[in-house]
Amino acid sequence: MNPRFEDALRRYRRTGLGKAKLLTALSASLNPSVENLGFARLDHAREDRKGFPEVVFGQGKTKEQIAAIAARLLKRSGRLLVTRIGPEVFDHLKARHPELRYNPAARAAYHEGTPALRASKALRTGHVLILCAGTSDLPVAEEAALTARLLGCRVKALHDVGVAGLHRLLAQLPALRRASVIIAVAGMEGALPSVVAGLVDKPVIGLPTSVGYGASMKGMAALLAMLNSCAPGLTVVNIDNGFGAGFAAAQILRLAQGAGKRRPRLP
Repeated sequence: MNPRFEDALRRYRRTGLGKAKLLTALSASLNPSVENLGFARLDHAREDRKGFPEVVFGQGKTKEQIAAIAARLLKRSGRLLVTRIGPEVFDHLKARHPELRYNPAARAAYHEGTPALRASKALRTGHVLILCAGTSDLPVAEEAALTARLLGCRVKALHDVGVAGLHRLLAQLPALRRASVIIAVAGMEGALPSVVAGLVDKPVIGLPTSVGYGASMKGMAALLAMLNSCAPGLTVVNIDNGFGAGFAAAQILRLAQGAGKRRPRLP
């Protein structure tokens, strides 16, 4: 029998441990990788399965909730990424975790871990190239770049290369072809990923943003344009989902290098 399971039963018989606490203890014994904070259940096995600890989506959470989650994740893994938070929430976190840093463009707090930990997670070859159609798309592009870096990728970026001035993009064609994975970030009509996917033989991830005038429907026009692209090799993430694009690019790069085979296969 699981030792933690037996211990919970012994305490129940000896001290009259309440049924609710008994069930919590039994659940913990059966799922030792899940930590119940009451308002959140932390998945500490995610790093083994996915290559990075559970990421905290800060929007909608209180600063106290974020701080409590951050403390547990930092203690268990030594790395952290909290997305979609403002400076006031970061100040609250920084007071408790001085090692944290803040990227104001990406609206994210993070800790990369010790130099030894960063070196052990780094992907040695290849790189992710972030293409940003316009300056207004930079916050989403920065979230994608930060995510990919934290997952061990080398990241390069080209800004303001949208199709409104196609010559600016074509002048960067050698850089596009040297990349291992490309994330093309665009709002408005969202044409940039389709153009790029037709020029290179590398995986291209289309990242639509909510930038644009009224008929762009807060990014829906860009999303639909990318989904309806006839360019082969283009995949698309959700509107403004820089985190999802950066994570997907890192997984592609890791797989290309065979690094995924070194981690244990978990359910």
